Amino acid sequence: MKKTIIIISIILALIIAGIIGASFYFYNVAVKRADKDFLNSDPNLAVSTPQTLQTEAKKWAGTVNFEEIAITSNDGLALTGYYLPAEEKTNKTVIIAHGYAGHAIGMYAYAKYYYEALGYNVLMPDARGHGKSEGDYIGFGWHERKDYIQWIDYVLDRNGKNSKIALHGVSMGGATVMMTSGEELPKQVKAVVADCGYTSALDILSYQLGEMYSLPSFPLIQSTSLLTKLRAGYSFEEASAVEQVKKTSLPIFFIHGEKDTFVPLEMVHELYEAANGEKELYIVPGAEHGNAYNADPETYEKKVAEFLASYMK
Repeated sequence: MKKTIIIISIILALIIAGIIGASFYFYNVAVKRADKDFLNSDPNLAVSTPQTLQTEAKKWAGTVNFEEIAITSNDGLALTGYYLPAEEKTNKTVIIAHGYAGHAIGMYAYAKYYYEALGYNVLMPDARGHGKSEGDYIGFGWHERKDYIQWIDYVLDRNGKNSKIALHGVSMGGATVMMTSGEELPKQVKAVVADCGYTSALDILSYQLGEMYSLPSFPLIQSTSLLTKLRAGYSFEEASAVEQVKKTSLPIFFIHGEKDTFVPLEMVHELYEAANGEKELYIVPGAEHGNAYNADPETYEKKVAEFLASYMK
């Protein structure tokens, strides 16, 4: 009997040690600031259309003067952003949020659209843990939502209290602006455009664990979430865009690619149903993850412009 207890104890200790080791591994892969080269070979991120908009936007960026600006987050991180005032003075500003493992300058195509077609001022922050911003972890939109409140305050300080502000995010940026929407925001924030954002960090990481490693979410997601709470100050469970859009009355324009297999299409339907404010949903035929704009630029631009026109008058 005693021998059996010892054997069972050893097995349990090995299992626990394995779970702890795997948690540190997945934390380093998913949450810790590092190059995410594994994404380059992820078939769920493959797109079927030439990236013409991005190529043109890079050339355009060389013809305008983005001002590099900085703020300090509530927890002491130096955050970097890029600001481009409109050609003609305006009180309309868009804050554009990039995706996971991306950076602000990867959003040039969206900046070009808002600047040239809509005549907005443009602010593109590097999220904490990305680009030139400090931070040794990725917050999946949760800590970033507080950073975006400070970026909103920056716009108000710079452009005045009659500002009208829109938030536009893609992928993790889409989740970020949705999570931001659930906070108490200044009345100058008028609308949110959320392109292919996920429902929560818990949901997307559980899904990706299955896609990339063919593993069930339990217990690794829960143990990694606990480690993330200890090391980065948030859990996957609390980082929920669904719960945040339930709390906001801001109008939200939900966009998602019909063939998105990185953030499953059903997530946008759950988000749309949860939102309590005015809302619209645009499913882009044939578009993969983060490729909705590139897949049909004319319709994307038209629908975004029409949506914002109702709230940014």
